[in-house]
Amino acid sequence: MAFIQVAVPVPLRQLFTYTHTNAIRAGVRVVVPFGPRKLVGVVVETLQKPESEIENSDKLKAIESVLDDSPVIDGVLLKMAQWLWQYYHHAPGEVLHAMLPVLLRKGESAAPTPQDMLMLTEEGKQTTADTLSRARKQQACFSAMAGGALLASQARKQYGAPAVKALVEKSLASIEEVAPEFKSGSWLASLSVSEKPVPDTEQSVAIAALNRQQSNFAVSLLEGVTGSGKTEVYLQAIEPLLRDGKQVLILVPEIGLTPQTVSRFEKRFSIVVGVLHSQLSDKERLQVWQRAKAGELGIIIGTRSAIFTPLHNPGMLIVDEEHDESFKQQDGLRYHARDLAAMRAKQHNIPLLLGSATPALETLNNALSGRYAHLQLTKRAGGAKSTHQHVLDARDQPIHYGISQGLLTIMRQHINAGNQVLVFVNRRGYAPALLCHHCGETVMCKRCDRPYTVHKAQNRLQCHHCGGMRSMPSNCEACHHNELVTAGTGTEQVEQGLASLFPGVKQVRIDSDTVRGKDKLHQTLDAINRQEYQLLVGTQILSKGHHFPHVTLVAVLDCDGALFSADFRAPEKLAQLVTQLAGRAGRASKPGEMWLQTHNPHHPLLQDLVHNGYGHFARHALMERKAAGLPPFISQFVIRAEATDSSLAYRFLQDSKQVFLQQHAIELNGPFPCLIEKRQGRFRFMLVCSHEKRAPLHNALRLALPFLQALPQAMKVRWSIDIDPTDFS
Repeated sequence: MAFIQVAVPVPLRQLFTYTHTNAIRAGVRVVVPFGPRKLVGVVVETLQKPESEIENSDKLKAIESVLDDSPVIDGVLLKMAQWLWQYYHHAPGEVLHAMLPVLLRKGESAAPTPQDMLMLTEEGKQTTADTLSRARKQQACFSAMAGGALLASQARKQYGAPAVKALVEKSLASIEEVAPEFKSGSWLASLSVSEKPVPDTEQSVAIAALNRQQSNFAVSLLEGVTGSGKTEVYLQAIEPLLRDGKQVLILVPEIGLTPQTVSRFEKRFSIVVGVLHSQLSDKERLQVWQRAKAGELGIIIGTRSAIFTPLHNPGMLIVDEEHDESFKQQDGLRYHARDLAAMRAKQHNIPLLLGSATPALETLNNALSGRYAHLQLTKRAGGAKSTHQHVLDARDQPIHYGISQGLLTIMRQHINAGNQVLVFVNRRGYAPALLCHHCGETVMCKRCDRPYTVHKAQNRLQCHHCGGMRSMPSNCEACHHNELVTAGTGTEQVEQGLASLFPGVKQVRIDSDTVRGKDKLHQTLDAINRQEYQLLVGTQILSKGHHFPHVTLVAVLDCDGALFSADFRAPEKLAQLVTQLAGRAGRASKPGEMWLQTHNPHHPLLQDLVHNGYGHFARHALMERKAAGLPPFISQFVIRAEATDSSLAYRFLQDSKQVFLQQHAIELNGPFPCLIEKRQGRFRFMLVCSHEKRAPLHNALRLALPFLQALPQAMKVRWSIDIDPTDFS
């Protein structure tokens, strides 16, 4: 009898021992009984101990079934999983569960799924394409099949379902279910590099430095101003790796960036690029996972969770826009994909490239201190000039729909010149609050104690914290007067206002309300680049690395909120946002400018950004952080607790603090309310724990965890641990 340690997907920080007739390889999925349920777990190890040394061995349950012949998680990924649950102090079963595609979590086969393939029949092989000259789509599909069978779903999408049906009815083609054979490096046969631009001096230096790092672990920060050609550096740096049959995994922060990045890489190398993001079906995600694991894909591009994709022959990892907050998971397993990429690259002994125009202060500090190689691109590619940034004083000016009179004049000049104008508003909806003009009462979400956001087009109110909705009230619930007015400005109101201020000028609004649905954002971005719109109104979605060659003006309507935030990271986030937005203008031959509308024109942060740029701000911010004893010069973790009764959450953290105080090793701040104190009917508090060095901090947490779990309130509140937190809301 063998004793098997299994990671079961439950929120318990331990492995569970089961019995089996034989030893099972680590990384194989098994079905195990867990209480009344049957769960899919992952084998971590077979214990090499006699039965006499296993505690309660006679009470252990047996594994019900083994799902895999070979490990679904093996080698480097299994080591990475162990590092993950130790570093983030998380349940091993939930870690391994998060690393698998959804269908594998449910116990489906890891073997390639049979697919419907469209292929030529014997009659079709004896026929020439000329016989179909009167049916162009049928002819094109028939000619494509001459080079090999086509995936039926793709053939229908590319040539139309009627064309495929007609070929089948004419007995020229048939649809057969075939189990795909994934072959490592099969993409090499179609690899061909299209014409590429000659890199400038700075790009050449960066490419040469990256080429020297091949086959060795090294982390490089590519700090390049917006529009400096960072993607071109990626393309030329991975070319020799692809020729050697090695795979490259590229992480991007947003689904919206994926299509334009994929098309650029496919165009350059003429190979199929694997794509992984949340808008794919579970079947599509599993197939990309299978093909990457088998080595059939040379390039895989995906969002945060793509870091868990298995690679047959890895050559390089790239994290594009590495500063972006979306790389940090904010619930469940709270990992940071950038940090995980560094860990994985070290295990594979391959280079990691981090690219950004506005690097996170943690990354920049590592580069400046010599832990990372520091590559810089200081000029825009193709001779494009840097965007000129200005502060616009909105004080004492008439304001129309959130836009000052002076800014309207500037916008009119750019529109009359036939250029595109991007208007940034960091709030979706019509207005962030609805209040009574008579008594001043604001309509609040009772579950979050926050004002409802007004969505006028749908005639409803929505809470952007819990997602709760209600219809628009006709009168005040406090004094019953019917004069309700909105306060503040959102994208919907700006869009409506611009329609009246610039009649006849086509505009488009881009926020999470308007780009829902598969490919909607991609289609809108394509329409913008075809100059179908002159006015672009949007939220942060527009700041994320998009290429708008015809935008010559970026107008930021309200940047004052972040200037006075309680979050010490707020200035960094604002500086990154402003710099990224400025990079959307003047990316081609037309010069660009940016105007920051503010009621605090002399604020030192805005003045520093406008006159000295992000690089100077970031280096100065690092000096401030060091003096204040803040990350990246110290390590932190946060214990959060939430409950419908605020005293329960507060008392749990108070008791937790007492547990840590017995160790006298770490600095404790709190407990105090989170920046958003109430959400979904629960009161939220946090305890911030800090130390100059990472090891003592983690040791203190490791020792304290059993005591925290045993506290009387531990079962009465929701609590979690966030290592290296980036968000205190």
